[in-house]
Amino acid sequence: MRFIILALIGLAWTSSALAEPRHAIAMHGEPKYQQGYTQFGYVNPGAPKGGRLSLSVLGTFDSLNPLIVRGVAAAGLRGYVYESLLMRALDEPFSLYGHIAETVETPDDRSWVAFAITDKARFSDGKPITVDDVIFSHALLRDKGRPNHRFYYSKVIKVEKIGERTVKFTFSPDGDREMPLIMGLMPIMPKHSVDREKFEQTSLKPPLGSGPYLVAAAEAGTSITYRRNPDYWARDTPALRGRANFDEIHFEYYRDTNAMFEAFKKGLFTVRSEGDPGQWAQAYDFHAAKDGRVKRAEFPIALPSGMSALVFNTRRAPFNDPKVRRALTLLFDFEWLNKNLYHGLYVRTQSYFDRSELSSHGRPADERERALLAKFPNLVRPDVLDGSHTFPVSDGTGRNRQNLRKAMGLLKQAGYVLKNGRLVNAETGKPVAFEIMAATRSQERLLLTFARALKRTGIEARVRQVDSAIYQRRKTSFDFDIVQNNWPASLSPGNEQSFRWSAKSADTQGTFNYPGVKNPAVDAMIEAVLQARSHADFVSAVRALDRVLLSGDYVVPLFHLPKQWVAHWTNLAFPETTSLYGFQLDTWWAQKPTN
Repeated sequence: MRFIILALIGLAWTSSALAEPRHAIAMHGEPKYQQGYTQFGYVNPGAPKGGRLSLSVLGTFDSLNPLIVRGVAAAGLRGYVYESLLMRALDEPFSLYGHIAETVETPDDRSWVAFAITDKARFSDGKPITVDDVIFSHALLRDKGRPNHRFYYSKVIKVEKIGERTVKFTFSPDGDREMPLIMGLMPIMPKHSVDREKFEQTSLKPPLGSGPYLVAAAEAGTSITYRRNPDYWARDTPALRGRANFDEIHFEYYRDTNAMFEAFKKGLFTVRSEGDPGQWAQAYDFHAAKDGRVKRAEFPIALPSGMSALVFNTRRAPFNDPKVRRALTLLFDFEWLNKNLYHGLYVRTQSYFDRSELSSHGRPADERERALLAKFPNLVRPDVLDGSHTFPVSDGTGRNRQNLRKAMGLLKQAGYVLKNGRLVNAETGKPVAFEIMAATRSQERLLLTFARALKRTGIEARVRQVDSAIYQRRKTSFDFDIVQNNWPASLSPGNEQSFRWSAKSADTQGTFNYPGVKNPAVDAMIEAVLQARSHADFVSAVRALDRVLLSGDYVVPLFHLPKQWVAHWTNLAFPETTSLYGFQLDTWWAQKPTN
């Protein structure tokens, strides 16, 4: 017994000895910027302060609280008003640097993390940010926050105040190596200002935060304006140098994409991120663009493309049959769509992490991947395992005959036959019919084209466009047959993968597991991603997860842009260096006209 006690004491001492307060933390390896760095590499440290940034949002809002489930929060609140203990650098996959917390401390096994709060940190009312505010924020978001906050923060089994300025979080055994970083990104709220009992209610009362901006004006569903806080506590810190350059930031809301574009042409807002190839190819011939007052820029981006796709709700028939899902994927004619609807400017998405080293496409599984996948031999297709898998390619004529024949063969294997021009269940005679839900006209155009292709097999697919509020509500409650969705991706995927693909999330409304994935191999690969210590192990685990998801045929992958397209009025300027995550508006600045 004495030996066991001494061993345990030794382990505890070793864990503590390996931990030391540091200025930054990286998910894998070492942070790029060393102690004493002066600014991030993708900013202009001499950027002038002042001016106004005008932006647009499609949709509406009815709340100024972005941290709860109820309501639709206004744009910008999370970045401009609320801040976290640590701040992310966007020229690294996943590294966080001291901000509200001046140091972070965690042992090698990352079973706990401690943050030392800087005595400089202040809320916008001038009151200091304390350990009590951090503890309060954790408990409130764990109990009453959004589902992702409740999921992550429930992995904390103990919170301790250590001295006057340090808080320590200890994690449960089901925690993972990302948890110290997850806690570092937790938004911090003022205990003295937030009413815990009313927190879950939507409100248009301007929130109190610690960020560089204050809410100056807000009109529900119409606009919100932020104004620089002249007493912002972190304006001279290295992490903020060259950022938050505008005196005022204004978001105007629009219900229609055409009206929004016309407003940009008139200069009612001054930056437009363009995602429509048709617009990019043909619509920028208006007067201000011709005379040089509006310019177009293409920014490189090293982020994974993410997965934009048509989502099958596998909780419902016939989408619970993988043969049906694979058949419908064969009927999606990307080549014809890209040529006729998108000017040939899109690239077909072949992976959940396309455009990055995390993608499995075109790469045979390495030894690490094969070891991870060995327990699930029937859940990864051979062509996906050896890297030769690619999504169906047509001749671009619109007939898609070869893929149509393959699809009909799969549908026959699944128990469906053509009868009087309609695809029906061979046993019950029930026709195959379902709804494809759209939120915008551009979605509707794409989906109508897909529905026409499905009709050639006797499938009746009805495209229904609904307003944005209904669309979001039905997605959140999994009340759909097929819906379009986009899952963005980072260079360091982690806990959010559980929120998207785990079996636990499949039946939890409010998660992003829209297809209803329940796959033991997916759960195992997510765990491997979260437990990876080296960069090589991490990349292999992500690729293995990619292979399992691709083998499940849960979605029809769509396409992505090769670069970021941005149009802007020339009163705005931006740094020469672009971050790995693409252009960042908080590094832009206003400049005076040259003539």
